Amino acid sequence: MESADEGYRTVTLPTPAGSVEARHYPAAGSVGAVWVGGVGGGFDTPARGLYPRLCADLTGHGIQSLRVRFRFPTRLDEAVADALAGLDFLAAQGVTRAAVIGHSFGGAVAIRAAAARPGLVRTVVTLATQGYGADVARGLAIPLLLIHGEADEVLAPECSMYVHRIAREPKALVLMPGAGHCLDETAEAVCREVRDWLTERL
Repeated sequence: MESADEGYRTVTLPTPAGSVEARHYPAAGSVGAVWVGGVGGGFDTPARGLYPRLCADLTGHGIQSLRVRFRFPTRLDEAVADALAGLDFLAAQGVTRAAVIGHSFGGAVAIRAAAARPGLVRTVVTLATQGYGADVARGLAIPLLLIHGEADEVLAPECSMYVHRIAREPKALVLMPGAGHCLDETAEAVCREVRDWLTERL
């Protein structure tokens, strides 16, 4: 099924525990990104539609994207398996350099998925990540960008500060003044940060 307005096709990814629904934004080349949301489930996106906006935009940079819908958006291990299914799908499309981007709960998912696919995943971006489950960041040897709103009342910015503290270089922490958990207040700045980070490192 195609969505002409957003430029994606719906794909179903098989896993041993069931099928995962995803939206694929194709592009020529060997570079790709997997995007995951939080415990809200569905194809949620932070920062005023950041995910569909950048997924469509990045195809012009030769970066294909896959937005993954969690089967069980509150179960960390299951969500990581879903993200890994997404990475495997991109690899089957010829992707050899990938990024994983995650919001909130999905930040920990992104970090854990990257740790499970060394060589394929070349960078991780987290947006208002939780700290729980992100301890494996200390072993990642790839660039890590953490963005967090200073006014986040769901997950305090100290969550990203903690992950940044334990992570290896290269790493960057960007705190957005006045931004809450969804980063809507600074959506344009978030978009620029993520776009620039991905295009420079993939």
